[in-house]
Amino acid sequence: MPIAVGSAAPDFTLKSKTSTGLVDVKLSANFGSKNTVLLFVPLAFTGVCTQELCDITAGLSQYTGLNADVIGISVDSPFAQEAWANQSKIGIKLVSDLNKETTKAYGVLFPMLAGVGDTSARAAFVIGKDGSVHYAEQTATPKDLPNFEAVKAVLAQLQ
Repeated sequence: MPIAVGSAAPDFTLKSKTSTGLVDVKLSANFGSKNTVLLFVPLAFTGVCTQELCDITAGLSQYTGLNADVIGISVDSPFAQEAWANQSKIGIKLVSDLNKETTKAYGVLFPMLAGVGDTSARAAFVIGKDGSVHYAEQTATPKDLPNFEAVKAVLAQLQ
């Protein structure tokens, strides 16, 4: 079960692979300046995950216009995420939770997905500039997408 709305968002520092190498992405870097949408996805190179992040990329200006940074989180390595982003033209920041600590901190660990091992469940969180959780959703199955209209509605209230 995902952490509750109103909770302090667990901070993290996760790795992202960029053209200049591995960089640290720290959630609290946005505190005080912008809201953050965290999208947990089970695995890179899978159909639903690819479609979700490509759709978000196509509509990224909507989130930017709502003063939000969008971060995708999966348990894949940053190198696999970079290859996935390049191949699928995913334009949001992807960060690696290879050790699953952030996934566990947000309460969205999905045990034994398709028999291959523990992954992140599909989930969405809105973290306000104040560092608290304003929206939390884990989908019923990994095939279901979060309610992005509800995410944008919460962001609109936080501006």
